[in-house]
Amino acid sequence: MEMPTIEIVAASDYGPLDRAINALPSYDWLIFTSVNGVRFFIERLDRSQQDLRALKTRICAIGEATRQAVEALHLKVDVIGEEYVAESLVDALSKFDLAGKGVLLPRAAVARDVLPRALREKGACVDVVEAYRTIIPESAAHQAQQIFADQHKPDWITFTSSSTVQNFVQAAGAKVLDGVKIASIGPITTATAKKLGLAITAEASPYTTDGLVAAIAGL
Repeated sequence: MEMPTIEIVAASDYGPLDRAINALPSYDWLIFTSVNGVRFFIERLDRSQQDLRALKTRICAIGEATRQAVEALHLKVDVIGEEYVAESLVDALSKFDLAGKGVLLPRAAVARDVLPRALREKGACVDVVEAYRTIIPESAAHQAQQIFADQHKPDWITFTSSSTVQNFVQAAGAKVLDGVKIASIGPITTATAKKLGLAITAEASPYTTDGLVAAIAGL
């Protein structure tokens, strides 16, 4: 049973991203932390006076899916994190001298500050720009009422990001998950769930949908 708890929509203001795209040759690094970041960045690039020839930067991607989205554009990824969390990107970039380097990070409007904060501590000049937003679908609350009716409550629920947990609880409340086993895609999502009073039954390793399936199947 599918219950979307995230809807991807355009940024509220594309001015900062458009200005960053116009200044692309001035950046040393371009960091993508999601497939959606790649998609919306390219959409705005296509609307600008620039094209891929303006990219003189090294490119960093958070994980395999994001790397594939970049390489589908016939661009090479220079650095990829071993795990699909910001902390892993920090580790991967630690071998580079970032002092004084310009870093562009197009991402969701609301996201953790772990990566930009760590890069700034290493002396990088980081521009974090909104590429897209995530909102709760209007149908989420109604779908939750249907899916979590007592007579056919699911045995498991899977959360694939902190936003999915937060939006689900906002739409349906935590109480509806009483008696339901909860699977989390990784430690960041798990931490968010625990803050909201949810107990995690299984956690993926690696932090991918395949890892999530394996974690559930192993119990």
